[in-house]
Amino acid sequence: MFALVFTSIWRMYSMSYEYCGCESFEEAKQPSFTHDKKGKRDMNIVKKAYCRTFQTVFKWAIPVLPYRSPKRLKKAEDIAPYLKKKNINNVLIVTDNFIHKSGMLKPLKEALEKYAIEYSVFDETVANPTVANVEKARSMYLGNSCKALIGFGGGSSIDCAKAVGARVVKPNQPIRKMKGILKIWKKLPLLIAVPTTAGTGSEVTLASVITDGETRHKFPINDFFLIPKVAVLDPELTRSLPKNLTATTGMDALTHAVEAYIGRSVTRDTHEDSIKAVNLIFANLEKAYEDGDDMKARANMLRAAFLAGRAFTKSYVGYCHAVAHSLGGKYNTPHGLANAVLLPYTLELYGESVYEKLGDLAKVTGVADKSLSDEEASKLFIHKIRTMNKNMGIPEKLSGIEEEDIVQLSTYAEKEANPLYPVPKLMTRKELEKLYYDVMEES
Repeated sequence: MFALVFTSIWRMYSMSYEYCGCESFEEAKQPSFTHDKKGKRDMNIVKKAYCRTFQTVFKWAIPVLPYRSPKRLKKAEDIAPYLKKKNINNVLIVTDNFIHKSGMLKPLKEALEKYAIEYSVFDETVANPTVANVEKARSMYLGNSCKALIGFGGGSSIDCAKAVGARVVKPNQPIRKMKGILKIWKKLPLLIAVPTTAGTGSEVTLASVITDGETRHKFPINDFFLIPKVAVLDPELTRSLPKNLTATTGMDALTHAVEAYIGRSVTRDTHEDSIKAVNLIFANLEKAYEDGDDMKARANMLRAAFLAGRAFTKSYVGYCHAVAHSLGGKYNTPHGLANAVLLPYTLELYGESVYEKLGDLAKVTGVADKSLSDEEASKLFIHKIRTMNKNMGIPEKLSGIEEEDIVQLSTYAEKEANPLYPVPKLMTRKELEKLYYDVMEES
């Protein structure tokens, strides 16, 4: 049964490139929509049926797919005895230059030295990790005979570590060939995630997002083997996080929870995780933003990010993420910032297709009174997001978007999302263009 489900999903995904995908920019410019009598542009019925069938099969498969939660440790120092117990004596730490220079690695390094565990540090991870980052870190891993990986930092460092692990076990497969779903199928070296931000949820997800440095195309890799074996949730590591990053990474976590909740692949578990995450974010994010030393708020935000990550790794995200990824790849727009700005516009673009679920979420989290209609409640929820953004200094628009790039960007977003993301309302490339214009800062 398990093998049959996997085979079916794999075949359907492979078919998506034949029937729905675009392998060139010229091909991508061809419309995937039809005109009705009123002049509206809607996705053609064949593609729509294909996308929904694909998503339905994936939802049916969720109960038998190998999702798992990482073992959780309280402190980075706890990694060393864990490694010792596993008879691992050489590791690669994947991080960025700022974290390395800040001294945040010191407790981990001291603990590793105490237990006679050798380590190497790759500290060149950039905000949107590139193929070059992955290859250089992989060379360091192999050259130093490392046996495990520690992703230490924000989502970028953890994503980079995941991709390094994938390349270690798939030496003949370029990272670009792993984009999409279920392209790895091999057990990675022991992977430990140590998040220093409360937002990406990468410490619990099956995704790694990498940028092609040549084309500036940002693409996700999704495979169950990318889920870290261990996650360290230590709020002290987020204490020094700047206010703007506290805000945007927190709104990134909110985006994960909301998109997982309103999608068509929600399960009982992801439903509960999403609600818990949203409640924690509403109660703690602005506190952590205003007072970075509020360790209770910091701890609650780490828990919220973990829960939101666990929710969307099963139920997936939506067009907000697809558009954010395209902006990150093209302009290096920070992912959390892009999601924070895009989220209210995306929810508005979904329109009545999200009124019921978003209205329910608004009521269960106390944003709207239960006596209100779903439409009224959903609009209050969107207003709540905009108010939080404003209170934390997050802009309503994004700078740097060039109008001449929008067709290409929306092509990338549409191809990433369809058919994989179980969105409330299917949209074409042309429809997604509106989001770029909505958030584009006027010159």
